[in-house]
Amino acid sequence: MPFFAYKARSASGELLQGVMEGADSGAVANQLMAGGSTPVDIVETKKAVTTSGDISLWQRFSEKKVTSMDVQLFSRQMYTLLKAGVPIMRGLAGLQESAVSPAFGRVIKDIRESLDAGRELSAAMARHPAVFTPFYLSMVRVGEMTGRLDGVFLRLFDHLEFDRDMRARVKSATRYPTFVIVAMILAMAVVNIFVIPQFQQVFASFKAELPLMTRILIGTSSFTVNYWPAMLAVMVAGVAGFKAWLRTVPGRYNWDRLKLRFPLAGKILLKGTMARFARSFALSSSSGVPIVQALTVVSQTVDNAYLCARVEQMRDGVERGESILRTSVAAGVFTPVVLQMIAIGEESGSLDELMDEIAAMYEREVDYELKTLSAQIEPILITFLGAMVLVLALGIFLPIWDLGRVAMNK
Repeated sequence: MPFFAYKARSASGELLQGVMEGADSGAVANQLMAGGSTPVDIVETKKAVTTSGDISLWQRFSEKKVTSMDVQLFSRQMYTLLKAGVPIMRGLAGLQESAVSPAFGRVIKDIRESLDAGRELSAAMARHPAVFTPFYLSMVRVGEMTGRLDGVFLRLFDHLEFDRDMRARVKSATRYPTFVIVAMILAMAVVNIFVIPQFQQVFASFKAELPLMTRILIGTSSFTVNYWPAMLAVMVAGVAGFKAWLRTVPGRYNWDRLKLRFPLAGKILLKGTMARFARSFALSSSSGVPIVQALTVVSQTVDNAYLCARVEQMRDGVERGESILRTSVAAGVFTPVVLQMIAIGEESGSLDELMDEIAAMYEREVDYELKTLSAQIEPILITFLGAMVLVLALGIFLPIWDLGRVAMNK
């Protein structure tokens, strides 16, 4: 996504400047307003804000970038320091010295300098949109307003740990199927380029009519060998065009909606995203954020443009005076059991607790789906692998067997 240089006014009137990543200027404006800032000027720029300072060009490319683990550890350390009553400037100085990542150490240094200049902690963190997400910044602002910054950092640590664990389990479950699919594609490429041409020379010497399957394999192999540069160019152009389409707002929206309909993977993506939504909403609500603002903030944590639009639809309904239950039904992404829990939570005034229960329920379902994912994919992979072997066997060995039988009859 492109980067935008912005100028905004905080709630206290302070001028804020920085660079933020977003789909368009409107999305950046929404992120700023969700954080309590009023946009003044938003202009597209070519690069994000950096904290490299005077480091060499080689260091910029060779050193490890700031990871979510760095931010998660930072959240836990900030909670411990603030809970113990350590002044924030003194605590940040210690964290800067002990930072394992040099890049994150420079981020902490810039935060300290911004605090020295009179900025709030959230405004100082907002200078680094590549490190701190809009949701993270919004929660820090809530902590500053309510005086519960230590508790917010602890909740952020739990949130980041859940998010990282969810992504790690998805990667673990899809590693084996991905390896098998890549191996099958490479095997087909090797057979088409190197193996079948050798058999084609042998078959040509027989001067006999070949079976249909053999002729199809030879034709496919000849096309691949003769036109592989064109095929490669089409593939590269297709990937580039697809990425360019994804960078557009309609493209990202339609692709994210399509992903949720994929066999096997779609329901896992939906449940994982809704678990993140429920956990984030519970965190925002329990921290004292108004529901409308909470839905605005939570929509930024939903890593899916289609579901983000559904959450924003819920927010608009609440702004019009509708209940959470009615807007949830209209969104069309919750199961009847979840809708019933939302209704109970809204009636009892314990929506944050029920949202935690909903998140836990979605997490259990995702865990079960991930554990059984390999078992569901294996039959499909075996079927495709068997079909590939059958085609190769019929195409390559059938003519040899037929010619051998003819020779024996003679």
